[in-house]
Amino acid sequence: MKILMLSWEYPPRVVGGLAKVVHDLSHRLYQDGHEVTVVTYRDGDIPYFENDKGVQVHRVDNFMIHPNNFIDWIMQLNFNMVAKAQELIAKGEKFDVVHAHDWLVAYSAKTLKTANGIPLVSTIHATEAGRNSGINGETQKYINDTEWMLTFESSEVIVNSNYMKNELQRLFGLPYEKINVVPNGVNINLFNDIERDYDFRRKYAMDNEKIILFMGRLVYEKGIQNLIAAMPKVLQHYHDSKLIICGKGGMIDELRNQANSLGLGNKVYFAGYMNSKNVQKIYKCADVAVFPSTYEPFGIVALEGMLSGTPVVVSDIGGLNEIVDHGINGMKSYAGNPNSLADSILTLLFDKKLCETVTKNAISKVKKDYNWQKIAQDTHFTYQKAISETMAERHAKQVAQQQAQKQLKKSKELTNLLPFRKGHEILAQ
Repeated sequence: MKILMLSWEYPPRVVGGLAKVVHDLSHRLYQDGHEVTVVTYRDGDIPYFENDKGVQVHRVDNFMIHPNNFIDWIMQLNFNMVAKAQELIAKGEKFDVVHAHDWLVAYSAKTLKTANGIPLVSTIHATEAGRNSGINGETQKYINDTEWMLTFESSEVIVNSNYMKNELQRLFGLPYEKINVVPNGVNINLFNDIERDYDFRRKYAMDNEKIILFMGRLVYEKGIQNLIAAMPKVLQHYHDSKLIICGKGGMIDELRNQANSLGLGNKVYFAGYMNSKNVQKIYKCADVAVFPSTYEPFGIVALEGMLSGTPVVVSDIGGLNEIVDHGINGMKSYAGNPNSLADSILTLLFDKKLCETVTKNAISKVKKDYNWQKIAQDTHFTYQKAISETMAERHAKQVAQQQAQKQLKKSKELTNLLPFRKGHEILAQ
């Protein structure tokens, strides 16, 4: 099968978790024997074309003219993505399916589907309404409407959790059977041969300190503010602990001020953005990994934490609530509740046997349910559904056209006979 992926981010350009999903899914599909082409945005000095271990990656610039706003920037990007894809098609590429990732590529996906008759599958990784706890303002309404349009135009829609399936049905009124739950995955070999590096660990904490780790973007919906608010209680009961926050985002100054105002200056360390190698190291150095999101459609970082052998604490929200079973393969806390977060963290810090049990079960669950081989197979099945539906629609349209032509021909024949009938009637009189 020939697959055309559209995504506004693809490594080394990484804005959020979407880039990693598109990268890993594309490579797994290629390994399964499919031809995968990705059209994405070119950031900085990245090459326009790259054969990324079999995946054909085409990158496009945005317009040279400066856009008025982000929405205009996205629209201009979509024009160039269409131009690149049409260039490939003009050279003989025949794609079996277009796979669009989120609203940011909705217009290029719709255009390519309509112009070339290619079945469209879309993945909605998150919604504007979910990120903002509702729709507020014209920009958010525009994005929300674009999300609806993309799902409407798609033959099949993929989401990464049952939580997201219910959210899309509620927001957009999609038929339940049109929404396919295919979770995100993780490279199950990610932490092979990675051991705890004590010299690396000492950059962030003393040997006697337990590291409580957060990994992710520093934005409101990730709930870091609640984790910082939980630290006074954690430290009251377990003084030799330290919170390490890894990531970047717009809330950095606000979070620093919060930590300082609580007197946690020496117990909260902002490590900034980490490359993939250091991410592996810091997971192995951590004693507890916490993901306190207030909105989380899935939560790949939680899978990474579980696979690393670090016991995890998550909010009982969204996809995280489906990944973790409380006390079995991790701990849950009430979303937005610092006191509940502190209790779950302390339970793990004080119970070594529980940590051993949940980490063993977590690794087993991730390897069984969230490996890319299984996820790619489920995605391929969704592609096949979309292709079958498109073929059925074409056949129905052809039958309807043939019937219409037959009816038109019959009508013309009757019309041609009409003068003869009138003449016959006159002679009869």
